[in-house]
Order: sequence, then structure tokens, then C-alpha cells
Amino acid sequence: MDRCPRRRARVIATSALVAAVTTLASARVAHAEDAPVTGQVDLERDTKQGAPDPIDAPPPEAPPPPPYKKTLVLDTSIGAMAFLGEFGKVAPPGLWLHTQLGVELLKWLMLFGEGDLHFTDTSREQDPPQIRAFPVFGGGGGVRFTVRFTDRFGIYLQGSAGAMKADIRVNALRTIGFGDAESLGAYAAGRLGVEWLQLDRHLGLGLTSGVKLAQGFARTRGNDTPLAIDGGVSLRYAF
Repeated sequence: MDRCPRRRARVIATSALVAAVTTLASARVAHAEDAPVTGQVDLERDTKQGAPDPIDAPPPEAPPPPPYKKTLVLDTSIGAMAFLGEFGKVAPPGLWLHTQLGVELLKWLMLFGEGDLHFTDTSREQDPPQIRAFPVFGGGGGVRFTVRFTDRFGIYLQGSAGAMKADIRVNALRTIGFGDAESLGAYAAGRLGVEWLQLDRHLGLGLTSGVKLAQGFARTRGNDTPLAIDGGVSLRYAF
């Protein structure tokens, strides 16, 4: 009678011990699965969406190159020109073309040669059919001084001297008192302008205005101050 209770107690104790060991082992396995493994390689890393690797990012865009300076410069302008004084009572304002080629010795100093072409007529003095249309041309040279506020924007002041004349039939202007304009006569000129150099390092845009004292266009008799003013837009090309 005593042996049966003892055997039953042993079976119950053994079952309880097995159940406890099994529960503890299951808890340890679950904890091991949840914990990160040191040194583990993520084989799906390349397929995951996320920020691009800095190594794969595109390189930063390079800044544009600076404009050409201290080089050969071609400057052309188009606009209008008008005579003041007595010749302005003969010839109305007309189309004006200006070209100059210079060498920038320094970023603020240029030596240049220039040429001008202006179209006008005698419609303020004469009636049809006596009106004569004619061009005025000339050329000279000078020096330009430039102040640049940035690499691409600046203002300039230049002075020049040369000779100019009206290309018209002989004595056509002499009969109305301007015979000297039919021959080359000296001029002195001053010009002010602004420049805006473009991202293309060859090119620049600008505005320009000038005044010219053209002694050959003074009236032959009497007091006269033969001035001419011009203005227009300009295009710069640096070689």
C-alpha cells in the first residue's frame, strides 16, 4: 500500500520538472530569435528603398567659367545719332552704327580703334526734290577705363579722337553753308557705357551713349558748336 503513493508522487514530480525545463528552453529560444545577431549580413539591403548612398550621389555642378579678360575685344553698337547746333537744323536723327576693336592691357584699361557710320539727309533744310540723303562716316582711336563691380557687371568711360565726313555729292552741303562737312574733319569724343558679361565667357551685352565735337560740321559763317550725340545697345565679343 505504501509503494503506490510513492510511485505516484515520483511520476508527478518528474512530469512537473519536465514541464518546467521545456518552458524555460522555449523562452530562451524565443528570446534568441528576437535579439539582433552581431555581425549579421543583411542580404536584402540593396533591395530596400531609402536614401541614396553618398558615394552614388551625382557630383555638384561646377560654377561657370569667368569671362575672358585682358584679351582682344570686338565691340559693336546700333542705335541713333543726332546732330546739335546748326547742322541739326539741316539733318534729322538717323540710324547709327559703331564698331571698335581693342586690346585690354589690364582688366580696367583698353586701347582701341573705332569706326562710325550714320545715315541722315537734308530734309530739315530743303524741300523735295532737293533733299539729299547721305551717310556720315569716320574713324579714330582712343582709350577706355572700366570699373567692374562684379566679375560680370561694370561701367566704362572712354575718350577718342579721329576724323569724319559726309559722303555726299560735291558742293551739295556747301550751298547751304556746310562745305567743310564734305571733307574729313577732326573730332573729339567721349563715351559712357555699362557692360553685362554673359555666362558664355566670350559674350557681353551693354548700353552706351556718347557725345562728339565734330568741327567739320560747323556752319562756315557765324558762331556754331557742332555737337553730335548718340546712344544704343552694344554687343561685346572677347577672343
